[in-house]
Amino acid sequence: MYTTRISFITNVHGQTVDVVQSPAMATAKQQLDSLLAKYTPALVSDARRALAKMRKLTPGALELVYDNYNGLVVGFSPNEKPSAAILSLLMLPDHVTLCFLQGKGLPDPQKLLKGSGNVVRHLRLESPATLDEPAVLALVQAAKTRAKVPLDPKQKRQLIIRSISKKQRPRRPAR
Repeated sequence: MYTTRISFITNVHGQTVDVVQSPAMATAKQQLDSLLAKYTPALVSDARRALAKMRKLTPGALELVYDNYNGLVVGFSPNEKPSAAILSLLMLPDHVTLCFLQGKGLPDPQKLLKGSGNVVRHLRLESPATLDEPAVLALVQAAKTRAKVPLDPKQKRQLIIRSISKKQRPRRPAR
């Protein structure tokens, strides 16, 4: 189902370095699993279910993974350029958010989208089932239709770990 490759990571000095994958290194899926393991079991369950739904909604997308300061992001892109990504899931300590990375101007008659920036809009997922709601499906379809670069459903899906930040906020809610 996937080809896996690690594109680059951030070293202890904050520099981005290329990584050549050897058989002894973890696969991208194993690395994603370890990044998710930092979260609570409930959040991991929601994230995995949301990822599975997004994979069905974005055939041919490359999955670009960024473990940033604020949270873990999996972007769904037609190519390896982050600027071409159409959608992403952002895992925060207490919830998962669906981001529309080219979302400004998307038709949103139910006013589900949040954000006022120049490009991105987002929607907090109450549960992974939110991705099955007709209004959300319509937003996802509109985002794919309006994308600057369309997804190629024939393209083989790849999971690519793009960066892992050394400094990160806690991945579990404060008690």
